[in-house]
Amino acid sequence: MYSVCSVGNTWTEQPIFFVDFEGSRASGILEYGVAEVIGGRIGAVHTRLCAATGRVRAEDSAVHGLKEDALKEHAPFVDEWELFAGLRERGPLAAHYAGVENALLKSVWAYPRNSPDFARPGERVIEWGPWLDSARLYAQLYPQIDTGRLEGVVAACGLQAELDALAVQHCPPDRRHYHAALYDALAGAVLLTSLAKEPRIAEMSVMQLLALSTLDGDKRDALQQGELF
Repeated sequence: MYSVCSVGNTWTEQPIFFVDFEGSRASGILEYGVAEVIGGRIGAVHTRLCAATGRVRAEDSAVHGLKEDALKEHAPFVDEWELFAGLRERGPLAAHYAGVENALLKSVWAYPRNSPDFARPGERVIEWGPWLDSARLYAQLYPQIDTGRLEGVVAACGLQAELDALAVQHCPPDRRHYHAALYDALAGAVLLTSLAKEPRIAEMSVMQLLALSTLDGDKRDALQQGELF
């Protein structure tokens, strides 16, 4: 059982930006979705399609539904520097299995601008992370859920109807499904807002959630500084 200690402001007071990308290192980022979470609610969203920077494999298109020819009219993802650097300055980024999103982001820009280190209040860092990771959070907080897949966790928590209602509000009509960037970003954001309804979790700090997002024991201990448990 996790205990709550006072380590800065609660995480619900801090803007968090849930990110999802469709694409690969080979094709480049073909679509992005971002959903802001603050105060236990979902706020602003951002999404668009992006031109491929490499070959889009047929097997990848079968998953995300995006084809290289249809993307040619769109600007490349690299044009979104100001958006993503600005988000990182305002709050931590989040993803479901964040290593994938972190690697794709770093393949375009190795570093953001000098930004707050939300794992260590008052410090600054030139890194995209540390990331909040909804897959790791749910694995540690709800070990009874027997899947880590995004759609599986959403279903296990009874959140599918809420997600679909948000998708109708925010997602393009043909992108209201899993493996569409904004839909997946909203799915992760719904998981975060669900955590805000649990009093013991809502009282945690950003630093504590970042610690729980790191399964590596040494890294987790360095982040939590002995104050999480």
